[in-house]
Amino acid sequence: MDVIELLPRLHLLRFPVGQAYLWRDGEELTLIDAGTIGAGPVIAEGIRALGRAPEDVRRIVLTHFHEDHVGGAGEFAALSGAEVLAHRLDAPFVRGEAPGPAPRLAEWELPIRAEVARQLPEGAPLPPPSVTEVTDGEVLGFGGGAQVVHVPGHTDGSIALHLPAEGVLFTGDTVAALPAEGVLPPGEPVPKDPVEHTLIPGVFNLDRPRLLDSVRRLADLGVEVACFGHGDPVLRGAAAELRRAAAM
Repeated sequence: MDVIELLPRLHLLRFPVGQAYLWRDGEELTLIDAGTIGAGPVIAEGIRALGRAPEDVRRIVLTHFHEDHVGGAGEFAALSGAEVLAHRLDAPFVRGEAPGPAPRLAEWELPIRAEVARQLPEGAPLPPPSVTEVTDGEVLGFGGGAQVVHVPGHTDGSIALHLPAEGVLFTGDTVAALPAEGVLPPGEPVPKDPVEHTLIPGVFNLDRPRLLDSVRRLADLGVEVACFGHGDPVLRGAAAELRRAAAM
């Protein structure tokens, strides 16, 4: 895993498949998504490398139930004691009470999905000890009041997290980013200067029309910084980039 500082209070945790984010409020940390199976101990090591303790993470907010986002949640919650939060529609799948519904794949998505599946670790994730259910419009205790934004389409219970006081948005897989010159290799820092991004609506969805409605909702938030489940964050002028993605 690579740990990359994006802003003084925000780090990107980059895994072989997907990524998570670590937000800091003073001595308190919040983890947004938790990587694949086996990521829990790796996240703990990354946090220690930053001079902090896993126990400083008070909450793990999951944007949806897919395995590349929740696989390490139970592991890390057991290590840290952090509270795990997910939307009420995805929470049963996070708790391991039932398998989540499979995405409805377009033909062009099939080889991409097969390649991603090949890279995912095998096995079932360790369910968290408990899951706190959240709903649209709820305000969470980090980032100056992080607002839960329900963005169905990728999954029924997908959420984004909007930090109005910071101008920051975590989209989960509702939006993905493709840098103009391809995906940066692991370990390469995210550029601080403006770069061309191509933002696209997320793939591997349950309901693409609903997803597109959700992308339009996010585009209306007017954020400066946008962080995605896949692809490099946009650190400047994200609102305009999101509006272009919403028009696709």
